[in-house]
Amino acid sequence: MTRPGEKFYPEGVHWDDPIARGTLPDLLSKAVADYAGRPAFEFRDRAISYIELEALVEVAASAYLGAGYGKNTSVALFLGNSPDHPVNFFGALKAGARVVHLSPLDGERALSHKLSDSCARILVTSDLATLLPTALKFLEKGLLDRLIVCEDDHWGAVGNPHTPIPDHPAITTFAGFAQGAVLPAQWPTISPDDVALLQYTGGTTGLPKGAMLSHGNLTSAVSIYDVWGRPARERRNAIERVICVLPLFHIFALTVVMLTSIRRGNLISLHQRFDVEAVMRDIEVKRAAAFPGVPTMWIAIASLPDLDKRDLSSLVSCGSGGAPLPVEVAKVFERKVGMKLKSGWGMTETCSPGTGHPQEGPDKPGSIGLMLPGIEMDVVALDDPAKVLPAGEVGEIRIRGPNVTKGYWNRPTETAEAFVGDRFLTGDIGYMDSDGYFYLVDRKKDMIISGGFNVYPQMIEQAIYEHPAVQEVIVIGIPDDYRGEAAKAFVKLRAGAGPFSLDELKAFLAGKLGKHEIPAALDFVDELPRTPVGKLSRHELRNQRSSPAQPRQPQLATGGRP
Repeated sequence: MTRPGEKFYPEGVHWDDPIARGTLPDLLSKAVADYAGRPAFEFRDRAISYIELEALVEVAASAYLGAGYGKNTSVALFLGNSPDHPVNFFGALKAGARVVHLSPLDGERALSHKLSDSCARILVTSDLATLLPTALKFLEKGLLDRLIVCEDDHWGAVGNPHTPIPDHPAITTFAGFAQGAVLPAQWPTISPDDVALLQYTGGTTGLPKGAMLSHGNLTSAVSIYDVWGRPARERRNAIERVICVLPLFHIFALTVVMLTSIRRGNLISLHQRFDVEAVMRDIEVKRAAAFPGVPTMWIAIASLPDLDKRDLSSLVSCGSGGAPLPVEVAKVFERKVGMKLKSGWGMTETCSPGTGHPQEGPDKPGSIGLMLPGIEMDVVALDDPAKVLPAGEVGEIRIRGPNVTKGYWNRPTETAEAFVGDRFLTGDIGYMDSDGYFYLVDRKKDMIISGGFNVYPQMIEQAIYEHPAVQEVIVIGIPDDYRGEAAKAFVKLRAGAGPFSLDELKAFLAGKLGKHEIPAALDFVDELPRTPVGKLSRHELRNQRSSPAQPRQPQLATGGRP
């Protein structure tokens, strides 16, 4: 049976190609056996080989086991991008524990909920001033039994602000925690069905919920990408440098960058924060071959005034994910660089994989691509999630595959509501065209009902991005006495560009949007709020506008993420 879009797959790739399923410690062990002394990570110009990584992981795993954190326990990681993450991520998993990722940019309330909900009584963090003070609050609140503090300067001092580590019986440095760790005679037995990761998601209408991602889910995700990219890799036949600016505590970076690169023996060039010139140095000087980013990163690169003179010839893969990529940004990048910048789609609950673009195939501006091998996707009616819609009709996207979570941690009701049989309801509104290419229209929860019509903010944003003065834009719904709700645009202007009136914007959008979609209000802002992974955040913008203490201009989230 030929699946929608399969005829456009890379030569030699089929939808029903075998998808490997295993455990993450085995994935690392095989990489070490295959790639031995090759560098796995480069951080602050220091290389860490696959063999060195495995040795560090085994010490960490032994320490976790010795402290009683093995099977049926949760280990929380509150870390940024440094080698401390992979060492403790694989170390906890090798000990049989499940990992809980905490985002450094989350609020204290959400982080406290994740700790208590996941039953994690041990937290691994860093002595960075952006992390340790918050971690100490969790200890003070009685949410932790142990606090393990990694010393950032261990990887080379760069002048990051640090917080002194308090003298407290529950606190120890990672070096102290690992000192004297004894390797066990036998490592715990781990099954592909065991939960490897509680990755918290949602929270826009309530507290975040933990997607239970098994070892089998995550290794299947890696295998799906492996199958999809096999022909291109075989043609290049090279070990490649992959830029990792995306945060490793986010599913996009975890799967697409770290796990997939380790599986292939690539070198991960690890950055603690996004700096456009640092990324360009990786490409132009160190000849990086791949850079997975989120749209805000590509907006920054596309806005470089000398982009058409920069040398990006080493790049063989430049993809965008995490949020819809503005079509106009992709056009600018292609015009200046000569490379197509295409956006795929995935989510936390799918361990990232969902759709992708073949290197050869129809040019479909705005499309998120074809469903990847082993993954089944369809579109169902918004009022009946069991009714499959034909090509071209807009509805909610459903998905199933070996990479899809089985549900949410301790949330049977939310789990039941998220599935129709074994198909997961994504909450994304979109459609599939006659070629099998999918398109996102918006998130179900972001839809605006204006005068009885469904209005999708993303479609309005795509049109506004065509305006030459617009750098970034978010559209949200606002109360409207006549229509119930109307669209309002919040615009960040390009450097040197002047503001324009609402009437001028309406004239510019005429013919591009329906009358019911034209924004009824316009605001110019210095910065737009972002999620922890760097995506522009409608949810945070709505919160800022509804808060009586909120200053008129939305503020950028603090910290450097990804």
